[in-house]
Amino acid sequence: MFPLPPRVLFGAAYYHEYQPYERLKEDLDLMAAAKFTVIRVGESVWSTWEPSNGQFDLDWLQPVLDGAHERGISVVLGTPTYAVPPWLARQYPEIAAEHGTGQPAHWGGRQEVDFTHPAFRFHAERVVRRIVERYAGHPAVIGYQVDNEPGCRLPHNRGVFQRFVDDLRQKYGDVETLNREWGLVYWSHRLTTWADLWTPDGNAQPQYDVAWRAFQARQTSEFIAWQAAIVREYARPGQFVTTCLHYGHPAIEDDELTDGLDVTAGNPYYDMQDALALPDPTPDDHVEGWKTTGVWALYQGADRIFSSRQEPFLITETNAQAIGGTEDSRPAYDGQWRQAAWALVSRGAQMIEYWHWHTLHFGAETYWGGVLPHSGRPGRAYAELARLGAEFDTAGALVAGIEPDSDLAMVYSMPSKWLMQKYPPLANADGSADSGAYHGIFDPFYRGAFEAGRQVRILHARQLHDARGEREGLAPESAAQRYPVLVVPGLYLAEDSLLDWFAAYAHAGGHLVLGPRTGYADQEARARHEPAPARLAEAAGVHYEEFSNLTAGLPVHAVPGSPLTLAPTATATRWVDGLTVTDAEVLATYDHPHFGRWPAVTTRRHGAGRVTCVGTVPDRELARALATWFAPAPRSGWTDLPESVTATTGTSPDGRRVHVVHNWSWQPVTIQAPTTLTDALDGTAIPSDGEVSLGAWDVRVFTTGG
Repeated sequence: MFPLPPRVLFGAAYYHEYQPYERLKEDLDLMAAAKFTVIRVGESVWSTWEPSNGQFDLDWLQPVLDGAHERGISVVLGTPTYAVPPWLARQYPEIAAEHGTGQPAHWGGRQEVDFTHPAFRFHAERVVRRIVERYAGHPAVIGYQVDNEPGCRLPHNRGVFQRFVDDLRQKYGDVETLNREWGLVYWSHRLTTWADLWTPDGNAQPQYDVAWRAFQARQTSEFIAWQAAIVREYARPGQFVTTCLHYGHPAIEDDELTDGLDVTAGNPYYDMQDALALPDPTPDDHVEGWKTTGVWALYQGADRIFSSRQEPFLITETNAQAIGGTEDSRPAYDGQWRQAAWALVSRGAQMIEYWHWHTLHFGAETYWGGVLPHSGRPGRAYAELARLGAEFDTAGALVAGIEPDSDLAMVYSMPSKWLMQKYPPLANADGSADSGAYHGIFDPFYRGAFEAGRQVRILHARQLHDARGEREGLAPESAAQRYPVLVVPGLYLAEDSLLDWFAAYAHAGGHLVLGPRTGYADQEARARHEPAPARLAEAAGVHYEEFSNLTAGLPVHAVPGSPLTLAPTATATRWVDGLTVTDAEVLATYDHPHFGRWPAVTTRRHGAGRVTCVGTVPDRELARALATWFAPAPRSGWTDLPESVTATTGTSPDGRRVHVVHNWSWQPVTIQAPTTLTDALDGTAIPSDGEVSLGAWDVRVFTTGG
């Protein structure tokens, strides 16, 4: 983990160059009064840094850095390569990214370029070197953000495609091997020469799509690593290099991309107001977009950022006021800014930075609210963030870089997500293909655990076992000790060695939970020859060769003696695997004249552990019951909480235990402390079984030990 200052960094993106009048001193004074400790600058204005080709203006930022340093505010310096100046677009039209072969992206937005093009790279390297060389020695600069939210396009440019062909040639050697591995005998797609390979536009071959998406993600990772290496030539010891990630972008594989950085940074945006209420009013079939809806999804977003490097992370952008388009203005209720920030910190955030300081007076994001409104006068948002800044100042090192607890772990697969975007196994309510099918399988398991009060650690498949040998994975025995429950839903693409690793994990004492579609295909997306779950059927004591989509939910009942306690409304949704029992215990069945022939949930002892199969996408009741059985005693120690209350726990860098308790509702509540607690913000001691009071939309932070 890269060393950062011993408190949660707190601040905002700051664009002095966007202000219509001079107010630098006023802005910085307001930041200091709100206990801001960091600002991010410079990443959006290449045309300000370099107004014309080779003509640089580098001095305009100096007063901002000097003023920040005078007030003890640190700076993250951004490189502007995601926002190309008009002169570069005009002089080099060939750098435009093509969203389809021969179909260039139009200028006028951002990230319209093929970032692999030599002309773009030349100019990008030049401006990055000039900026970083100029300011690397400034004492305010603690780190760098290279580019901004990379991977938002899948460029189809000729040069990109030719490198893709070269990449395939290097991997497969000859076209006959590619023909065999991709099954190109199908529909007469056999290649005679590499020149026969078609462009991606009309591709209908899943094996091609898997390779194309992985290649595109590697281009993004290479671009970020290339730029990070340039910055490191000038960076002082102790300065970090990162980029900010939007986890929904199509051309990133976050665990691979962050290998080239010092620390992960992400931009979680979330719906506010009633979307943060518990009990959660969000329907099961809600489709997530670029921002999340629901408290569970806010936590999952933080856990995804943590998962990239399995260590604490930075938040480079998150909601200040209203976010989104002009038609979607819903700033937070009083208390919700504190709640969201403390939720992110409880899951490992060691910086909270808002986008942005001052609401813009022009541009596409005129109504994307900043800490200050259009008037520039401190208002409700500023007041609450100032309170939050004071709390982070008081809590100090206790909460900076928390290692969050987990009751169960879940395995995440970007390749499976990519494949399911184009070839989804699930349908929407209207019968159309659900391009969000991967999360349609993964999210119900996560949400069920969250609603059961269980905390989740998300793991990338290659962090457990890297079949490519590019990084060291975990031994199954170590994983079984560290992660006693491992839930694996939707892992459609998996190498033989990974599936064998799962079996070894269970044999070593872990509880392996297999969800729908896991292990059905190999790493090339070829359906496997053997009954599913492939290479795990013997360990699981079940197999299936038939499956079905569901147009309506099916009631699910626990069998007599089952350890599952199911509500009468527990339901199977969207999918059924036709599980056939050979040597397993049936825990739950479907109430249906046809699907009732197959169990919904089975389990079997395997070595020192067990393998459980969940043959459907569980609704919230079923998912909660499963999580409660997987982890009967939540590690947090907080039990029997009201539906509006969550408790998350973790370990401070100094070894103390941290408890962050939220009330996500208008109704004040009083709960019982599970152990002796000390309020981290006011020092109040609360005895075990003593009362903990929370107001409307409130959060309390406690510590034990040390």
